Amino acid sequence: MNVIFTVIFLASVAVMAFTAPDKLLSTLLGGAENSAKMALTLFCIYAVWLGISKLAEKSGLSAGIAKGLKPVTKRLFKTDSALVSENLAMNLSCNLLGIGGAATPYAVKAIGELEKEKNSYAQKLLFVINATSIQILPTTVIALRAGAGSLNSSDIFLPSLICTAISTVTAVILFIAGNKIWRS
Repeated sequence: MNVIFTVIFLASVAVMAFTAPDKLLSTLLGGAENSAKMALTLFCIYAVWLGISKLAEKSGLSAGIAKGLKPVTKRLFKTDSALVSENLAMNLSCNLLGIGGAATPYAVKAIGELEKEKNSYAQKLLFVINATSIQILPTTVIALRAGAGSLNSSDIFLPSLICTAISTVTAVILFIAGNKIWRS
């Protein structure tokens, strides 16, 4: 992938050097500035949410959420492990809040525990759910839109909810159906 992006970048620079050489440097610097701003914005968003997630863990809130979600995780992921349930609950909670980057450490922990159980079904299902990432509140997208100067950064709420709900439900149904077909 790096090779492809490098070729695209070099081709773009070459074309711009011939068509608008006076704008080449200012365009490159402007792009670098925008990239740095976006990276800093994302860093701040994730720092806040990872801090809140850590507080939820230390306060026992995540264990409470895991306990409440245990019937769902037990049935959906076919696991009885309390540690797996807690990591799954935190992962799902972060994804529901639209902070997929903060959800990743919990998914990694859950996958590690599921490997110990040799529960490949749950590992694959967790991957599918994380790839589609249902979001009740797309906080990262809203924050990025606000940072970019959007006048109404939260208009993405309803379309995001509809699209992510449909994609996640469809993916889970297809995964479960495909799993039944391949087992038979």
